[in-house]
Amino acid sequence: MIRTIVHTAFALALVVGSAACANTASGVVQDTKGNASAVRGGLETVDVKTAIIADKQIDSGAIDVDTFQDRKLVVLRGSVPTAAQKARAEQIARDHAKGYNIENKLAVVPQE
Repeated sequence: MIRTIVHTAFALALVVGSAACANTASGVVQDTKGNASAVRGGLETVDVKTAIIADKQIDSGAIDVDTFQDRKLVVLRGSVPTAAQKARAEQIARDHAKGYNIENKLAVVPQE
C-alpha cells in the first residue's frame, strides 16, 4: 500500500515537473523570438541612421530614427533645414530598410 502511494506520488511529480519544463521551454522560445526581433529592429535603426549621417547633403544632427520590427516601420523624427534634406533622408531610409514602411515626421525648420 505504501509502495503504491509512493509510486503514485512520484508519477504525479514527474507529470507536474514535465508540464513546468514545457512551459519554461515555451517561454524561453518566446523570449528568444522577441529578443531576435528587437535586435533586427535595432540593426535597421543603426543602418538607416549611419547612412543619413554619412550623407554630406543632410544636416543630420537633429534626426532621430526609430524602428518598430513588429510593424516593419521606420520613423524619422526631428528637423532639417530644407525640404530637399527631408526628402533625401526619407529616400535613404527606404534604400536601407528594405521591406519596411517609412514614416517621415521630419519638420523643415530653416536655419537663420
